[in-house]
Amino acid sequence: MSNISILGLGAMGSALAKALLDNGMQVTVWNRSAEKALPLVERGAIHAANATEALQASPVTIISALDYQAVEEIVQPSSGTLVGRTLINLTNGTLSQVRAMAAWARQCGAEYLDGGVMVTPDLIGTEQAFVLYGGSQKAFDASEDLLTILGKPVYVGADPAMAQLFDLAMLSAMFGMFGGYLHAAALLESEQVPAREVTPMIMSLLQAMVGLLPHIAEEIDTKPNLQPDSNNAMMAVALKNVVEGSIEQGIEPSLLEPIRALFARGVANGLGARDIAALVPLFKV
Repeated sequence: MSNISILGLGAMGSALAKALLDNGMQVTVWNRSAEKALPLVERGAIHAANATEALQASPVTIISALDYQAVEEIVQPSSGTLVGRTLINLTNGTLSQVRAMAAWARQCGAEYLDGGVMVTPDLIGTEQAFVLYGGSQKAFDASEDLLTILGKPVYVGADPAMAQLFDLAMLSAMFGMFGGYLHAAALLESEQVPAREVTPMIMSLLQAMVGLLPHIAEEIDTKPNLQPDSNNAMMAVALKNVVEGSIEQGIEPSLLEPIRALFARGVANGLGARDIAALVPLFKV
């Protein structure tokens, strides 16, 4: 399979198209703002006049849009051209949006894969890149060699929403880390301490904490009644100090206040002597 279309030429869509072109693929591209296609045409891409033409040009189409509303606006007018084709949607959304889109694609006679790109655009096609896929096993098997060009393809099952679930979970962890780092930088700046001075120590701490994640995951899954030395009650006190100390320094605590409240709620629910894994049920609404 050497012929593929890309709908959506933002930073990610353009990176996907470039990687495919650089590996000798015939790539048809389309974007609502046509000027974004010009650099890719200069590299050898074919510029489709509209989304329907792009879909008809290839057996496989990758969609990379801002959100699912944009995806619907792009592909739904072309529903009559999808029989026997494969749609691979790499747009971030919710599980219900994925399932609705997958059902629509099946009704149109298309094979459907939903995915999550787990790197920034500049890393597409590198050894660090991996992309999650869920949905049609048939489509994944047929497209796997092609998808390997973009990054290591990881198939997570027949339910297309599982790729989105994995994606949202990983983004939650990533943004939580970055948010915590930005709060840390703001605290340092409140006393004119350069962030670069303390960042190596922050990295060392985070690397040590990341090493604990498999142990925490085992606790979450098996739910043992462990009584650790560093328990939730101790961490609740530390978080209270972080929030109050931030306010003292003129730093907005709204990012960490929900975390402080979570640990306080855990203590109030009798989980003070337990490890942080015991707090997971408190997230359910």
